[in-house]
Amino acid sequence: MLILVVNIHIKPDRIEAFRKATMENARNSRQEPGVARFDFLQQTDDPSRFVLIEVYRDQAAVAAHKETAHYHAWLAAVEDVFAEPRTRALYSNVSPDDQGF
Repeated sequence: MLILVVNIHIKPDRIEAFRKATMENARNSRQEPGVARFDFLQQTDDPSRFVLIEVYRDQAAVAAHKETAHYHAWLAAVEDVFAEPRTRALYSNVSPDDQGF
């Protein structure tokens, strides 16, 4: 498994637009065969901060996700919402093992 953690800070006046676009992307991403999990989180004490936790079965699934229509629609919809560049880190799972996803 490849686990991508994305930290996102959104302009305060663009939060709802970001939520709407990202909910749609997450819903569609969960339908991809190579996606084991796709979580969308909002920070409780600062609603302008979000985290995406994307769990892919392999590198090919990551590449396939970036070619989907819903991902490209998301990119276009969120083009002007970021208060700062998002950060990303790629992880491998320790526990649970691959069968736990």
